[in-house]
Amino acid sequence: MIIVHHLNNSRSQRILWLLEELGTPYEIKSYQRDKVTNLAPPELKAIHPLGKSPVITDGGLVLAESGAIIEYVARKYGKGRLVPDEASPEYVSYLHWLHFAEGSAMLPLMLALYTARLGEAAKPLAPRIDSEIENHLSYMNAALEKNETFVPSGFTAADVQLTFVLEAAFSLGRLKDQPNLLAYLKRMQARPAYQRAIERGGPYALGR
Repeated sequence: MIIVHHLNNSRSQRILWLLEELGTPYEIKSYQRDKVTNLAPPELKAIHPLGKSPVITDGGLVLAESGAIIEYVARKYGKGRLVPDEASPEYVSYLHWLHFAEGSAMLPLMLALYTARLGEAAKPLAPRIDSEIENHLSYMNAALEKNETFVPSGFTAADVQLTFVLEAAFSLGRLKDQPNLLAYLKRMQARPAYQRAIERGGPYALGR
């Protein structure tokens, strides 16, 4: 059975949600961030050398990185669910959005989060970071102009990956001018599987 090494207020919430969407049995081993530093506890290094979450174990397999975990779980346990057929036009779109989340969109948001702690010292970086955040969020907002999900054919595992990005953006107050993204975020958070994942994973609030 899959064990999710789940850190509070982290990307591992994605994995719980994905497993709930698929109805795949799993166990949770919970870890709490340090209340002072907000970093993951050292116990996670005993599971994976990076000492970060998400990490899953599945038998003898130990796997880190959200995108890799999502692809692995969807391929092994999904039975064709939440991933478009590889022969379909939607599959390339799915791959793009799945990897866009961490490959492009998340970086400037993380930079905004980190540099905010530097105060005036980070001021010279702010215009470039803000520009990159706006660029990515506007791109995502436009993609939802005529569709309710990022892959037009319907909900996929890419939406699980992208929702965390929007939760991070929302926590930083960056979705005020992105109505499509705000509406999308509400739809995703209202999904029954998302709610079940919150119930199992515990309180979830980014930016705290």
